[in-house]
Amino acid sequence: MSVVLTFLVNTIFNLIVGLIVAKFLGPAEYGKFALAIAVMAFGQVVAFEWIRLCGVRFYSERARTETPKVRSTLDAAFLAAALLFVPFALALAFLGPEFSLPRKLVALAFAASIANGLFDFHTALVRARFDDRLYVRLIVSKNILAVLMTAGGAWATGSATVAVIAGMASLIGSMLLWHPGLKDRDATLAQAEPRLVRHYAGYAAPIVAAIVLYQLIPLANRDLVARWYGFAETGRFALAYDLGLRAVQAVGSALDVLLFQIAVRAHDSHGEETAKAQVAQNIAIVFAILAPASVGLWIVLPSVEALIVPQAFRGPFAHFLSLMLPGLFCYGMTQFAIHPIFQIKQKTLPLVTAALAACLADPLFILVLPRGDDASALAISQSLALAVGMFVLIGFAQANAPQWPRVRDLALTVLGCAGMAGLGVPLRALPPGFVVMLAQIALCGSLYAVIVALFDVAGLRGAFVKKVNPILEQLRRKGGIFKLFLPL
Repeated sequence: MSVVLTFLVNTIFNLIVGLIVAKFLGPAEYGKFALAIAVMAFGQVVAFEWIRLCGVRFYSERARTETPKVRSTLDAAFLAAALLFVPFALALAFLGPEFSLPRKLVALAFAASIANGLFDFHTALVRARFDDRLYVRLIVSKNILAVLMTAGGAWATGSATVAVIAGMASLIGSMLLWHPGLKDRDATLAQAEPRLVRHYAGYAAPIVAAIVLYQLIPLANRDLVARWYGFAETGRFALAYDLGLRAVQAVGSALDVLLFQIAVRAHDSHGEETAKAQVAQNIAIVFAILAPASVGLWIVLPSVEALIVPQAFRGPFAHFLSLMLPGLFCYGMTQFAIHPIFQIKQKTLPLVTAALAACLADPLFILVLPRGDDASALAISQSLALAVGMFVLIGFAQANAPQWPRVRDLALTVLGCAGMAGLGVPLRALPPGFVVMLAQIALCGSLYAVIVALFDVAGLRGAFVKKVNPILEQLRRKGGIFKLFLPL
């Protein structure tokens, strides 16, 4: 539970730092910063994400003590990937095709890919061995440094270049602070096994290819926005997408931290059929939480914009994010609900085909939709492309005869979200503000909570009761004032 809470806190801090940076850089300079971050994320996924994924799947506390060659192989793979990535990145930055982003900033973004990849790799290993205390320390120190350095650098200089350098420094600083705890004393590079590298790469390569293809969509669209409408519009477009994506990933990733590991354990302990049933239950849970979260974000969006979005981004922020939200929801379902069907079976090639379909759909939608005075058509195209990817992957999953969640759970979730939207529409017409946002959350959230409580949607009521009962029992045993309120 502490890992989930820390993950959510980390996401909140990322949002805060992103908003501060956007405020002090302004739309045009933030457009450069956002495009650089997109390049950084692309480079990280291409070069290093497969190693992180393998760490999550194959590394554990047991592997750390009994088979140190697992960690040795992962470390050797990261070192080799970094050494190969550096000349490739420099060649692409200074000799490759011309980007709308300055070449020096492209090279700096690729350097940040290594730092970010190394940090995510280490945090994945710490999570895999359930070292909650070290994980919390890494994340907290990184966030403190990010506020001081990244946000501080943006405030002091107003430079996207300084903000990227400061962000990279916050990651490295956090790892240096806790470096002794990140090492495995029994793992040395000499123990690395090429056979394991081939096995790991075969598992992770299709997943990484799919992620790369999905990242190409917003990356290419940001470049088009910069070319057609300028960096200021890119900044507004990027801030809406980045905050929306982080919100969806905060919910999905927090669930995935627990649910995927449960499915893996079910597969290892009880076989494929039990794992299929668990994945089906996981899909129902992700849908039952991610769908109302997305609808809720749309309901409170005017108030969120008025309260936290910098003045220079208001208006376009809410407009673009409203257009992007359906696609972001589809992307979240793809990553955290449908992907595990293939990951558990270790047959991940269909992920690439679905992502390729999304990539091909995006430019087709851009060509078909009329171009207006702003980047709305690109936001709609992006959203539709992500929906295409989800439905294509569902088709591939159906061909593999998976076990799907109960129609009852899906239908009740849709009914609850429709009720939230119906109640939220008149609430959105109220003047935005903190009190209005609290009222929207209370009323719409309560409506959905009642439906979950009455019908035990996706087993959420049962899971909640199972979690709360031991706490209530402990309070009963302690006695005191609780005896007045809790039944014996």
